[in-house]
Amino acid sequence: MSDVSDVSDVSGDTAGKAPRNRLDLDPDTVEKDLVKLVLTVVELLRQLMERQALRRFDTGDLTEDQEERIGLTLMLLDDRMAELRDRYGLRPEDLNLDLGPLGPLLPRE
Repeated sequence: MSDVSDVSDVSGDTAGKAPRNRLDLDPDTVEKDLVKLVLTVVELLRQLMERQALRRFDTGDLTEDQEERIGLTLMLLDDRMAELRDRYGLRPEDLNLDLGPLGPLLPRE
């Protein structure tokens, strides 16, 4: 039986070629990789919510109490994200997926 980590080319064409895309599944890093993916999605949503809140602040759609609650919620979420990144040894830039020709998933701040 072949080891999954030996898969060197996702197209199946490995004859006489150097590995292009290596499928590297390491059971020791599965938890960290899953946390990284989940935190990336949460960070994307956090940034979108923050931009929406700023637009609503600028248009005057919110009461002072709503502005306060939104600001506090976004600050708490940012703090929790930092705690989780620290717990799993991740940096903010680790959550920014490279989408190839499309560029990074998250805007660089």
